[in-house]
Amino acid sequence: MLTIRTTEVWRQAHPGAHIGLLEISGVDNSKSTPELEAAKRAVEARLRERYANHTRTELLELPAMGAYHRYYRKFGYSYHVLLQLESLVHKGKDLPRVSPLVDANFAAELETLILTAGHDVAHLQGELMIDVAREGESFIQMGGAEKSIPTGDMAMRDSAGIVCSILRGQDARSPITRETSHVLFVSYVPEGVSEAQVQEQLKAIEKYVRLFAPGLVVEQSLILSA
Repeated sequence: MLTIRTTEVWRQAHPGAHIGLLEISGVDNSKSTPELEAAKRAVEARLRERYANHTRTELLELPAMGAYHRYYRKFGYSYHVLLQLESLVHKGKDLPRVSPLVDANFAAELETLILTAGHDVAHLQGELMIDVAREGESFIQMGGAEKSIPTGDMAMRDSAGIVCSILRGQDARSPITRETSHVLFVSYVPEGVSEAQVQEQLKAIEKYVRLFAPGLVVEQSLILSA
């Protein structure tokens, strides 16, 4: 089981924020998952029914969406989950098929609107710290490009450096692959979202992962709050 701590700098910089953590082992991420695919179709149908008549302004009034919108806007960014939800609801785009673990996370993320990253535990090093990005820090994104990270952005780092931030996403070192069997899901949640909503996201991810990995082991499931 991983050791994950928060820094005093994070707690002071982001009062009211939460970090949801779900560490799961014993998963086969390489097999076909008809049960998960069926669940994804059901998620799509629910979201289209729920938000069919919502304008962007109305979507931004949803508590979780509004909280992320305020966080992203503070740094001059737009919350990408809003665009993904609009694409699914208004443009008929389906949930993508990447790998079972990634798909389970994304389905839950669009339902709860809680931003969540997934890491292959085998590629994380040492103790994990929930922190903020310092001035001048950068990392290699999943796509291979080196990107600077806005100062003060919520981030997680291991002994080798930052592995994820809210605004820049995940690094190229620890993403989920088909070979991943031990995974850490991390929900980054700004002020304005309740702890209950974060718990809902963790439970939703576990529910969808159990569809293709009924024998999974939950190493830890917890919420850290500033």
